[in-house]
Amino acid sequence: MALGHLGINVIDLVAARMYYDELMPLLEYEPLLADGTQFAYRPAGGKIGTYVFFYPASEPGYAPGRAGLQHLAFMVRTRADVAKVHAWALSRGDEIIHAPQEFPQYPPPYYATFWIGFDGVMLEAVCHKDA
Repeated sequence: MALGHLGINVIDLVAARMYYDELMPLLEYEPLLADGTQFAYRPAGGKIGTYVFFYPASEPGYAPGRAGLQHLAFMVRTRADVAKVHAWALSRGDEIIHAPQEFPQYPPPYYATFWIGFDGVMLEAVCHKDA
């Protein structure tokens, strides 16, 4: 059973929405709702998967080494999709942690890219296929 949803706090709701409105379609997510207090996405086309909600944070302070969220990993269909997301992150000037590559230390096949996204949250696009 898929995880129902995740809630993520962001410092600037408007700026975060602009960032994720560009990213989420690349990950096959579509808008679910948006108002002055939150915005959210769901897997596109009625697919089963985790919904992602964003809320305003009361104070800054995300860090992957602290207790709480370490990173968000989004599964994509192909290695070409991993490359497409990587190119998008590069075009924005996001900090790339790992360019697209195989990660033999994880259960194979594992092909992914990692980068630092909005508010410093580490993000990942991963494909679990050989092609």
